Amino acid sequence: MPDFRYAQGRIPETVAFISEEIREFDADYAEKTWKDYRDDRKLQKLMDRTVENVLTALVEVCGTILSQEGTAVESYAEALSRSGKLFGFTEEEQQRLEKLAIQRNRLAHRYLDFRWQAVSLFSRERPLVRRLLADLLSREEKRKDLFPPSGPRS
Repeated sequence: MPDFRYAQGRIPETVAFISEEIREFDADYAEKTWKDYRDDRKLQKLMDRTVENVLTALVEVCGTILSQEGTAVESYAEALSRSGKLFGFTEEEQQRLEKLAIQRNRLAHRYLDFRWQAVSLFSRERPLVRRLLADLLSREEKRKDLFPPSGPRS
């Protein structure tokens, strides 16, 4: 039976996607105010969708990492907080990651009263997300050295 590795190659690809979405957010939306957001429906949709894309992909990549580690989780929030724990984030940082998963749900399910709150929390937490992405990529580089494409070393 061939060796199966969950989502082989997906982690660097997903991290690159997230990084590009964050760069877009930085360039186009980071300086927008509540008034800008409130007064422009097109801007709302673009900002909401960008943040939702980032957070959904982040949950996916964190879930993949935890699956590779043999760790099961019950929720998106747990996937993010456990990933933070895996990389040595403080408990407070893990809780902040959990809150990002909640914001993802607010955007995905279109909770109208909370969309700006979700976008602005993400905006404040970008450095934390970037740090998690860097740790994810570093882990993947180490795994690549341990398990080259031909399979585990004997």
